[in-house]
Amino acid sequence: MTIRSRPSLWLALVVPPLAWYGFQQGLATTLRGACGAAGVPLGPLWGAGSIALCIGAGWFARPRPGQQSSDRLLSQLGVLAAGLFSLAIFYQSVATMIIPPCAR
Repeated sequence: MTIRSRPSLWLALVVPPLAWYGFQQGLATTLRGACGAAGVPLGPLWGAGSIALCIGAGWFARPRPGQQSSDRLLSQLGVLAAGLFSLAIFYQSVATMIIPPCAR
């Protein structure tokens, strides 16, 4: 693996938590002010976009033949992070479909 591909591994480690945080903050911001936006399937759509970012990060982080051991570890961590944050976003997206956002 060349030295140029190492930044893509670090990027693959950073993108899934940022996608999850963006999902959390963005969905809270849109529903905080306008409870009428609850009828729009914003949660699942926002979640699908965030999951797509995680899948893309996992694709960039996938292990490749001939990697050094340190790069292989970063690859495995990147794939693990992408999977875990995708799962968290998926469950939160499903929760937005089950629980009404304006229930108080």
